[in-house]
Order: sequence, then C-alpha cells, then structure tokens
Amino acid sequence: MEFSTTAKNASRGMLVLTIAFMVLSFVQCASKHLVTSPATAGINADKGLKDYYKDYFPVGVAVSMASLHGPDSALIVKEFNSVTPENDMKMGPIHPSENVYNWKNADAIVDFAVSHHIKIRGHNLCWHNQEAAWMFKGPNGEPVTKELLLQRLKDHIFAVAGRYKGKIYAWDVVNEAVDDSEDTTQVYRKSNWYKICNGPDFIDSAFKYAHEADPIAKLYYNDYNSERPAKREKIYKLLKKLIADHTPIDGVGMQAHWKLNDPSPDELRKALDEVTSLGLKVQFTEMDITIRLPKPNPAAGTTAAPAGATPTPDPGFTPEVEAKQVAQYKMAFDIIRQYKQYITNVTFWNVSDRSSWLDVRGGGPMGGAAAGVNTPRVVIKAYPLLFDENRQRKKAYWSVVNF
Repeated sequence: MEFSTTAKNASRGMLVLTIAFMVLSFVQCASKHLVTSPATAGINADKGLKDYYKDYFPVGVAVSMASLHGPDSALIVKEFNSVTPENDMKMGPIHPSENVYNWKNADAIVDFAVSHHIKIRGHNLCWHNQEAAWMFKGPNGEPVTKELLLQRLKDHIFAVAGRYKGKIYAWDVVNEAVDDSEDTTQVYRKSNWYKICNGPDFIDSAFKYAHEADPIAKLYYNDYNSERPAKREKIYKLLKKLIADHTPIDGVGMQAHWKLNDPSPDELRKALDEVTSLGLKVQFTEMDITIRLPKPNPAAGTTAAPAGATPTPDPGFTPEVEAKQVAQYKMAFDIIRQYKQYITNVTFWNVSDRSSWLDVRGGGPMGGAAAGVNTPRVVIKAYPLLFDENRQRKKAYWSVVNF
C-alpha cells in the first residue's frame, strides 16, 4: 500500500513537471516570436513618435480646439513634439474684417503647446483659400489697389506673426501660390493676390514682412503635389527667383497629401534633391496617405453608371488596402530619414482616422487640391493616418518607427 501511494505520487510529480516544461517552452517560443515580429519589434509603451525620431526631427500634428481636451490631447502630448493650428491662424478665421482679430482659438492652441513644451508651426500668413474677402475691396467697395493690398498684408502679418513672436518657431508664409496645370510656362496661380498685384510680387513681400515681424522664425513656402514633375519644376523656378531676389526664405513645406501609389520613390527623391540643391531646408507639413484613389474613366465603348444607380458597396479599410498603406508609409519614411540633415519637421494633418479633413472631401482622392474644390461635401472615410478610429496605433505606425 505504501509502495503504491509512493508510485502514484511520483507519477503525479512527473506529470506536473512535464506540463510545466511544456508551458515554459510555449511561453519562450511565443516571447521569441513577439520580439522578432515586424509589427512589435522595439516596442516601448512609454515611447511616442517624437521619441523614436528624437535624433532626426520634430514630429508634429495639426490641431483644432477640439484636440486640446480629452483623449486627443493625451495622445498629442505622448506622441508629438510639434503642433500646427489646422485652421485657427488662417487669414479668414483670424482676421475676418479690417479691425477685428479672433485671437481666442489661436491663443488657446499656443498656450496648450507652450504649457506642454511642444514646438509650434504657424499656418499660414497668405493663401488664396480661406482668405479675408475684405482685403480685396477698397474703402468704397471698389477693387483694392496693389499698394493698399500689400499694406494690408503687411499689417496682417505684423499683427499675427508679431503676436506670437518667440513662440512660433516656423511659419508657412505663402501657401499654394504655384499653378496646378501641366503647362510648365504657367508658374503662378491666378489668385486674387496675383491678379491685383499684377504678378508674384506679393510672395516676396510676404516673406519680407514676416522676417521683419519675427526675425528669428524660420520661413517656409508651402505647397501640395510638390513631387509631381510639372509642379515640381514650377516650384523650383519660384524658389530660384526668391533666392535671386534675396528673399528671406529658409525652406519649403511639402504638404505630403499622398496616395497609396503616389508619389513614387524616384519622384520623392527628385523633389528633395531639387529643393536641397538650393540650400533650403524641407518640412513635410500636412502628411496623410488616403486609401482612396481617383475613379478610373469608363473603358472604351462603355458609359458611366447612370445617376441613381445602386452604388458599389464600399469595402472600407481592407487588409489589402492596409498593406499598401503600410508599404507607402515605410517607403516615405525610409527616404525621409536618409535626408535628415535637410529635414526639420514632419507633421501629420489631423490626429487619427477618427476625424480627417479628407473624410468630408470624398476620402481625398484629389489630395491637397481638395481644399479648394467647391463641390457638395461627400463623406467617405479616408483612413489616412497612423492612429485608427479608436486612437490606437495602426500597422503603418510600426512601419514608420521600426528602423
């Protein structure tokens, strides 16, 4: 009886040891897999984007008043060390009439950033969209003269850039002044600024006013589609002219409203090479990569679907689409890191997929040009950022930080 009990106890002990060995082996194997997985290698829960890129450049995000409170604000403080007011420093919102300035929102964003030791980019001082309509009217409602328009521009820049002097380290001074067409002889956009000034004089003037208002701030020309050959060459011509005219410009903002197939690696490198060959710095100022592509034209011999036809169901953020977005973000940041001596900031345009400016512009297949299109706002999710609708890190996030 005693022998039988001893044997049973020994048998049970061996069973326990065997199970323990199997569990330990499984845990070790799982742990090994976790560490070497591309999606999780180098994970540190305390690190944010700014920490991964601390030896490269500040990483920023466009913010609104809604971003300053609740979950978005916590994510901003953890992940980013630069912010750009998305709309609250643009001329129309901040200076709606000649003697009226709306400082409240801009002040709140600046105060939030300063209190959290976050750098601030100013956006923007002169643009053809969200402009202040009163700027272009004379005292009696007639078209404004060039002289008065430039004086108003100077007063505006002195007021806005002067108010935040010493707090804003870089300004998008002039935004999107280059023509979008494929005609390389047509360099400048025919905006109100261009027409009234009878040429591009307002660009040089804006930079000079900004430098007078804040001599320390870095000054940037900002535009979209800057990687596409025709527009790239036009931007290059503008930059060469500004440099020849001794305009106080420090660099170029490439907005980086990109797509799954645009730009190509070669296009991105060529754009960077052209700008940096002039001795200018680069900031990627409004980065997002929409999953939406322009609709293809109907095939020859076919017609478009009639109005009222049942739309094709939207597949949304599929694994296939996600893989393409991951690859595009990885490609872009692999190249961006190689140019780190020239790049002084990368900023994402909005915090997470929960709310992107592209969502109310059909998902953003037009990229940066979508801001100026006056068409009915169609809501289609773009899913363009590194954080999902629940503010969680996407696979694209890990493709950007695992290097």
